[in-house]
Amino acid sequence: MHNLTYVIQQALVLVLVVSGPPIVMALVIGFIISVFQAATQIQEQTLSFAPKLVIIFGILGLAGPWMGTTLLRFTFNIYDRFPALIGH
Repeated sequence: MHNLTYVIQQALVLVLVVSGPPIVMALVIGFIISVFQAATQIQEQTLSFAPKLVIIFGILGLAGPWMGTTLLRFTFNIYDRFPALIGH
């Protein structure tokens, strides 16, 4: 049971680490655009949506190989440890 708990904990931490860059960039861009909108009093909804979309796809394009490699390495690690996980 301890091994399974550890694997679940690793998986949750991995989800946070892998999803971190797009989420952080969306927050930063959203904050910058909100400050810009407050300063200029422009209240256009697409002004906040379109740049976030472009930046998130850019981050996914740049960090995608790292994310995929990290998830694949974790998956292979789980498959290698699977007999020990179900054996106890």
